[in-house]
Amino acid sequence: MTKRYGDKTAVYNLSFQVRPGAVTGFLGPNGSGKSTTMRMILGLDNPTSGTVTIGGYPYRKLPNAPRQVGALLDAKAVHGGRHARNHLLCLAQLSGIPARRVDEVLGVVGLQDVAKKRSKGFSLGMGQRLGIAAALLGDPQVLLFDEPVNGLDPEGILWVRNLMKSLAAEGRTVFVSSHLMSEMALTADHLIVIGRGQLLADMSVKDFISANSADFARVRTPHTEPQLREKLATALTEAGGHVLPEQDGALRVTGLALPRISDIAHDTDVRLWELSPHQASLEEAYMRMTQGAVDYRSTTDQKAGLQQPLPPGAQPPMPVPGQGQPGWYAPPPPQHGYAPPQPAQGAAPAQYGAPVAPGGANPYAQAAPAQPPAAPAHQAPSGPPAAAAPSAATLALAPQAQPPAAPPAPAQASGSSASAGQAPAAGAAAAAAAPAPQAQVPAAPAAAPQAQPAGAPAPAPTKTEDAR
Repeated sequence: MTKRYGDKTAVYNLSFQVRPGAVTGFLGPNGSGKSTTMRMILGLDNPTSGTVTIGGYPYRKLPNAPRQVGALLDAKAVHGGRHARNHLLCLAQLSGIPARRVDEVLGVVGLQDVAKKRSKGFSLGMGQRLGIAAALLGDPQVLLFDEPVNGLDPEGILWVRNLMKSLAAEGRTVFVSSHLMSEMALTADHLIVIGRGQLLADMSVKDFISANSADFARVRTPHTEPQLREKLATALTEAGGHVLPEQDGALRVTGLALPRISDIAHDTDVRLWELSPHQASLEEAYMRMTQGAVDYRSTTDQKAGLQQPLPPGAQPPMPVPGQGQPGWYAPPPPQHGYAPPQPAQGAAPAQYGAPVAPGGANPYAQAAPAQPPAAPAHQAPSGPPAAAAPSAATLALAPQAQPPAAPPAPAQASGSSASAGQAPAAGAAAAAAAPAPQAQVPAAPAAAPQAQPAGAPAPAPTKTEDAR
């Protein structure tokens, strides 16, 4: 089949068959025509030429198609205001599916606890599970999934993998499109690879890897004997192998089996520290197959466009050790003056992360003062003191300064309260005899009384003076 959008050809002369009883992977670069092909299979797009049939019939001519074909193309195609159960219930009513099937598929995908939650509050992985539930709703024999593991956590990915395999084991046709090569290598049995709308490969996963990659042997000799490595490389080349040195000092050997490499090393009296086979992965084979069919590539220089262009004839600045590269963001230097917490005096420093015995002293706790500080003696200020900015704790605990009825006695301690008729000596003795509290915050010094001009009215008495 062929599909054109104006002058652009999305799919050209594409022909393949998806067999039941196996998981068929549908691979290809971005823009290669995978989504267009799946839309034509489901009758959402009409091919410009050619036909697509499911069981010998086009999708639109299948009787009760939702009960024969299930698909997940876009998990976001859900009304956000509907509950998960109501969404599936609407689909079931349109296809004549009993309501009990809705609860069954909700349990299969693990959404039974959020069945009454609106889909707009679903995460990306929960939306994928809801889309898979919609595909399984009619218990179809043909299933199409486009990126089914998108947004799923590792447990969800494993669940989807086992689900695909179990559906294929029941004899169903499973057609899966994905960009995760590692997941396709574990899930798919057969591969269909397209590039720029044309078929590139239609074979099993094992044959695809063998046809598009080469296995090699990794050989390593003692690093203290480089002359023996050169001797072995020469002998392997003479035996018909192809030897390439690697950056870590090992040798990559192709064209010779592992037993043959071992015999050559024994004959040349060379000790081997490593002789291991390396089998190519599906990702390596896929990259080699599609390297000429990729339409969207990044620039050769990943920093292109992120730096200001240099004037003609100018040379780029040389990097200076310890300084950031020009044109790139460098994190701010660490703030100086920070000192890590030190153990308290007399305590042995403990190892980081070491457990502390119950009831034991914290080695990094600050040492408590030997005795509480004595309250500072009040001194009569010689002049108006400069206004100091008190701390927040002082403002919260100190009482507001009131104009005193009588000048305080010089021997009176700061913070002690004495009545107007109390003798200064008695007040001093009481202040000296009273024990100072352990955690008392010293009160703020009382403000000096401001000089009143001659003839000015006396200040109004406060509530404290009225009580006295």
